[in-house]
Amino acid sequence: MSQETRTRAAVPQPAEPSEAGEPESAPMAGLEAEELDEQGPPPGDGLPADRFLDRERSWLAFNERVLELAEDPETPLLERANFLAIFASNLDEFFMVRVAGLKRRIATGVATRSVTGATPSEVLENIWVRAREQMTRHAACYQRDVAPALAAEGIHLLRWPDLTESEQTEMRAFFRKRIFPVLTPLAVDPAHPFPYISGLSLNLAVVVRNPASGHKHFARVKVPPLLPRFLVASPQRYVPVEDVIAAHLEELFRGMEVLTTHVFRVTRNEDLEVEEDDTENLLQALEKELLRRRFGPPVRLEVERSIDPEVFDRLVRELKISREEVFALPGPLDLAGLRSIAGLDRPELKYPKFVGGTHHDLAEVESASAPNVFAALRERDVLLHHPYDSFSTSVQTFLEQAAADPDVLAIKQTLYRTSGDSPIVEALIDAAESGKQVLVLVELKARFDEHANIKWARKLEEAGCHVVYGLVGLKTHCKLSLVVRQEGEELRRYAHIGTGNYHPRTARVYEDLGLLTAHPDVGADLSDLFNSLSGYSRRDNYRRILVAPRSLRDGLISRIRREVDHHKAGRPARVRIKVNSLVDEAVIDALYRASRAGVPVDVWVRGICTLRPGVPGLSENIRVRSVLGRFLEHSRLYAFGGGGDAGENEVWLGSADLMHRNLDRRIEVLVRVADPAHRSALTRLLATGTSDATASWHLDGDGRWTRHAKDAEGRPLRNIQESLIESRRNRRKRRDPSDA
Repeated sequence: MSQETRTRAAVPQPAEPSEAGEPESAPMAGLEAEELDEQGPPPGDGLPADRFLDRERSWLAFNERVLELAEDPETPLLERANFLAIFASNLDEFFMVRVAGLKRRIATGVATRSVTGATPSEVLENIWVRAREQMTRHAACYQRDVAPALAAEGIHLLRWPDLTESEQTEMRAFFRKRIFPVLTPLAVDPAHPFPYISGLSLNLAVVVRNPASGHKHFARVKVPPLLPRFLVASPQRYVPVEDVIAAHLEELFRGMEVLTTHVFRVTRNEDLEVEEDDTENLLQALEKELLRRRFGPPVRLEVERSIDPEVFDRLVRELKISREEVFALPGPLDLAGLRSIAGLDRPELKYPKFVGGTHHDLAEVESASAPNVFAALRERDVLLHHPYDSFSTSVQTFLEQAAADPDVLAIKQTLYRTSGDSPIVEALIDAAESGKQVLVLVELKARFDEHANIKWARKLEEAGCHVVYGLVGLKTHCKLSLVVRQEGEELRRYAHIGTGNYHPRTARVYEDLGLLTAHPDVGADLSDLFNSLSGYSRRDNYRRILVAPRSLRDGLISRIRREVDHHKAGRPARVRIKVNSLVDEAVIDALYRASRAGVPVDVWVRGICTLRPGVPGLSENIRVRSVLGRFLEHSRLYAFGGGGDAGENEVWLGSADLMHRNLDRRIEVLVRVADPAHRSALTRLLATGTSDATASWHLDGDGRWTRHAKDAEGRPLRNIQESLIESRRNRRKRRDPSDA
């Protein structure tokens, strides 16, 4: 199939820098980082020039909030270890994409001042200072708090000298059997150039001496990435894999004297650049670019604090990295590997187990095997809130029943990210093999999931699905399913629009919203949109959805302005927003103007926020809150007061964050929620999340986030995630008392 039939031309958009971000898909990843929009501050029409916060500092502040959860002694111990791992993974991705992208733009001369007025070099210098502070604090949390607390619970994270004699004997046997055969020591001398150091790999810098000549030699040993980060020395006792290798270097360098060994780690630019307009086949081009990704320039060097100065100088020189980009830390490096420790079967050291149940609107028509989703949707729309409502008995069942139903004629689906053993993909394959028309729009450029998406694209094609890769220049980020079913003489369309990926595994730890509906307007809208994504349709106006890049930003801004009109007319007015990130200057300026007019604005943001709240004369009516916890807050939700009439207020949910990439360079969809009961439930959710009685972080006008977890009397504030868990458990008990 040619590229022309798979990737259609997008509406021409203003040329802007390519995207540089990080994934939302890695389990418990922090947040998506958007492209480097270095376009300078917008005019603002009378608004102050210093009205925006720096987005890089805001991202680092987000990761600091993750670190605060790891530092909190009231967080369950293994969850503290997990938050340490999340912090490390987040920072890895930040350097691989955000810092790498900024350095690339500086090197090519295309970088300009940020919206705060800072030069690119000033932004980079601030990143290095703040990141160094945080990495030092992160290491201290592990060394002084978490590791000793784990030891007190019988979980020992040890270094090689701490192992008992019998444990060292076991590790020697393990080394010879499982590690030694896959190691490749690489000498560095005039005949052997300095080897390529792959990104995020652990490495040993080794200095050996020839006893015959007395000459010193340098070598590098890479830690095989497929080995466990921490090896089991004995039950509940673990040792870093690099310690075991370092203890056996004599076996790698026979006849040589090992003088010193030091662990180091390099972070490289792992951003992708594929010029789609010049690419005949996007899939093949992306496969080639993924191979080139391995050879991106270095952007960070981590070394153990005890490193020998000569070895340090050699690494800096050979890697061609500045000293500002070197981070000296106490070992062990790469604490993202703590995820394996956090996964130990010690439930008393974790959050209490919770498994979402079947949504009550689906359970009411539940059969002996599974809820009949089509029967439920013919009665009413179903508003889903994951993970409190089960993904498997709602969205997954919806698609599996569609695949098996002989009356279903067609299924149309977007896939941005999904799991490696995806039941969603299997359902689509089953549907195609049974003769149904199946259209799947696979976003090949979902960052760091490109390999998986290429694999599924090929598998879907082989099964007979029509696979398309979206529009040139635009990522397809919307979360959509459309099912067309023959019912008597008519065709009825059933749809799902969500805020999260069709990923059963992350649906258990990501907080997301979704709407299942058979409403004709939504079905017609999605039919029109899929025709645009797979063909040449150019529809601009829809009935119940807003679509980026054409109508979403303007649609939101017009509704913010409408609240200003309500307020000026003496009617109640309010704006409430829940997003992962708030960066878009046009939307922020609209919120500032609403605040100046007296409209109360509540923003619930997980990660980046460049709006300055609480500034007199600018944003004193704006509050910004952030909630982090056991689940990753991931839903996007927009509520407008509608003049105070509960029957007329508008609530929208969907895939779009308020970032330039979402509004300008992605296909994003928001759907208007029609059911008054659903609108009330979502408005209550927003009110609870932004309430001063709810535990959260509060943002001030200077960009400082302050944690509010207890009231003035020292009592814990409401944990919104735990409250929602408890409400689902109580609802389940009321429906089935035997389920207590």
